[in-house]
Amino acid sequence: MTPEEYCQEKAAASGSSFYYSFLFLPPERRRAIVALYAFCREVDDVVDECSDPSVARKKLEWWRGEISATFSGHPEHPVGRALKEVVTQFNLPIELFFEIIDGMEMDLDQIRYADFAALRLYCYRAASVPGLLSAEIFGFEDRKTLEYAKELGLALQLTNIIRDVGEDARRNRIYLPMDEMERFGVPASDILHFRDSENFRKLMAFQIERARSHYENAYHALPDSDRKTQKPGLIMAAIYSALLEEIAADPGSVLHARTSLTPLRKIWIAWKTWRKK
Repeated sequence: MTPEEYCQEKAAASGSSFYYSFLFLPPERRRAIVALYAFCREVDDVVDECSDPSVARKKLEWWRGEISATFSGHPEHPVGRALKEVVTQFNLPIELFFEIIDGMEMDLDQIRYADFAALRLYCYRAASVPGLLSAEIFGFEDRKTLEYAKELGLALQLTNIIRDVGEDARRNRIYLPMDEMERFGVPASDILHFRDSENFRKLMAFQIERARSHYENAYHALPDSDRKTQKPGLIMAAIYSALLEEIAADPGSVLHARTSLTPLRKIWIAWKTWRKK
């Protein structure tokens, strides 16, 4: 199996909505974004699949070394080998790869977030930084597009957090800001024991509205000159916005089930968004 085939398999196996946004890219950029996405999956899986935090830390430290080796031209891992030419071709900064790893490491240190400022840093590292790297791969003329990439990453990660409230609670994790939970009268025990309530639904409505606002911020920040090249991000926004509206129809459902769109619907949204001028 070639490094590119490994990355393709890693991306496809995840079943993520991100995969659908890559489908319409030219082959060269598609290979690059799939390699980047495979890297993000690898480091995310370290935290999700390692029950021992000390082992997870060692694996993340190994990945820091692998990224250094990738940029010096001597990677070992298939993902590193796939990224070796990508980071040079698209002039990707090594610091952003390290920042993604820092974001994954936050999951080993924090299972609660005091306020939105603290959560925002996590979202920036976990999603806005990959968004910035993606924007470089897709190509842009106006540097305002980087602000769009940061806002879109934040919106996507907030949507993930909303969708995964119940799933995260099963791991004793709560990504909703604690001060906002207190404001809406939702104790942590309610979420950890999957108790739906009117207060919980009001809390979720607040979170959903915040995510919507960041999608709007992203749309407004994207210059017209870069709208065509940044279509993959707009496809992601369309798919995740549709997911967010599904959740908005029944916010309490996130405690008990993971809301998702069918592959056919994702493909339809992707195609429709790609066709827009």
